[in-house]
Amino acid sequence: MQLHDVHQGVASRKSKKRIGRGPGSGQGKTAGRGHKGQRSRAGSLPPRGFEGGQMPLARRIPKRGFNNRWRKTFVVVNLAALERNFEAGATVDTEGLLEAGLVKGRFDGVKILGNGELTKSLTVESNRFSKTAQEKIEKSGGTVVIV
Repeated sequence: MQLHDVHQGVASRKSKKRIGRGPGSGQGKTAGRGHKGQRSRAGSLPPRGFEGGQMPLARRIPKRGFNNRWRKTFVVVNLAALERNFEAGATVDTEGLLEAGLVKGRFDGVKILGNGELTKSLTVESNRFSKTAQEKIEKSGGTVVIV
């Protein structure tokens, strides 16, 4: 077969399998579901994770600890990182931290910690601040804005 021999009729669009349309179709009578049994009936499937009566994996594995699904996750950023990545007089907010590559991934907020020295005056907008971070930012002539 050559490339110029190919035409539209060669499996360009396969027709959908029509199930349960009589014996001549090859998919009549039981419509590919076999004889009797749970999966042969319409609208009845076992629950998710059901393993045929065997103890399901989710119940076999030991469980430890406590999972708080309402916990908020905060990304921490130190003052030393702000000193390196921002110019004097800049406004530091979540978008600026994302652009600078200081925060990544999914989080509910940002907390600024006081590790390192800050010599520039910055306007820092964040969800949380440690006491030392707040003192150092204000000491360097900057302002702290809690969002």
